[in-house]
Amino acid sequence: MPPILEVRRLRKQYADLMAVDDVSFSIPAGVCFGLLGPNGAGKTTTLEVIEGILKPTAGDILYKGQPRTAAFKNEIGIQFQHTALLAMLTVQETLQVFQSLYPAAEDLEHLVNRCQLGEFRHQRHENISGGQRQRFLLALALVNRPQLLFLDEPSTGLDPQARHNLWDVVNQIKADGKTIILTTHYMEEAQQLCDTVAIMDHGRIIAQGAPEALIRDHCEGVTVVLPRRRFTQAQGQPSLPYRIEGDTVRILPANIDDALRELMGLKIDLSEMTVQSPNLEHVFLNLTGRQLRE
Repeated sequence: MPPILEVRRLRKQYADLMAVDDVSFSIPAGVCFGLLGPNGAGKTTTLEVIEGILKPTAGDILYKGQPRTAAFKNEIGIQFQHTALLAMLTVQETLQVFQSLYPAAEDLEHLVNRCQLGEFRHQRHENISGGQRQRFLLALALVNRPQLLFLDEPSTGLDPQARHNLWDVVNQIKADGKTIILTTHYMEEAQQLCDTVAIMDHGRIIAQGAPEALIRDHCEGVTVVLPRRRFTQAQGQPSLPYRIEGDTVRILPANIDDALRELMGLKIDLSEMTVQSPNLEHVFLNLTGRQLRE
């Protein structure tokens, strides 16, 4: 079976700006694919070209192994960051309006239950909370029973409880066999939800793979972090590789058990020690840098 979506050497140029520069990737059906990158990396432009909102300068986009046809838009769902909706309608009434646009729309009760809209379905949509609105927008993106779902920063502005609630819903959708393309600035979210991620910077994909593989390939191992004042009290010279960063010492051991035995043998107070495992955020920062992007 061909991948559900294949992007080949995609380019999008605005005058002297190359927003998307020779981007290629393929997505098998039934996975969550994360497209990550700092502000201005080109990920939103890439998605808008794939979705058919923008025309590419060059390159090919294949859906189920074929060039996109008019049927493509009926088989995708998009949750935008910002969506203008008809005013003065309740959540349920808005869903019903969207249902009327499709010949084979999803059942209303299924959408309400799947996205947990029951407690506010009869409220006007402009009066619901941020977390409720994100679940509501997700329901709108699912109303046409899409096979391919685009989620553009779905948890921006949500508190931790609402974010985890949304993750549960997304995982349920993926379990149904839907294919999801996700953009997010929350690396924890990408690591939790995505089977594969592609990291973009300056219009190009600079790394791609499963989160665990990217962490293994682009990060150091476990790091032991100690206050510098504790480290300098050692009764002897440590053999462990370490670096001093201000008031903190970061130790990079080959084996955590051996490192702890050595530190205890040197009579170092470990009561304020922390052990950090690398994650997708470390990969992102290592590849794209730590400078603030506007």
